[in-house]
Amino acid sequence: GPVAETFRVIQGAVTEEYVRSTQGVFQFELSGDGGGTWYIDLKSKGGSAGFGKPPVTADVVMSMSSADFVKMFT
Repeated sequence: GPVAETFRVIQGAVTEEYVRSTQGVFQFELSGDGGGTWYIDLKSKGGSAGFGKPPVTADVVMSMSSADFVKMFT
């Protein structure tokens, strides 16, 4: 779905430079289609993004609809 595709694109765009400059972990609590807990880890070496809780404690937790999330990142 659109949420999974958005996270796939984000994962592909994560670089060590982004991780070095951002140093943050973002958790998204999404409602609606493709909802659930998702994360973007821009703190751990290599960075990562995907479904589920982040590998380390999130610095920011955002709750929104999956439709708003997709609009925000596309």
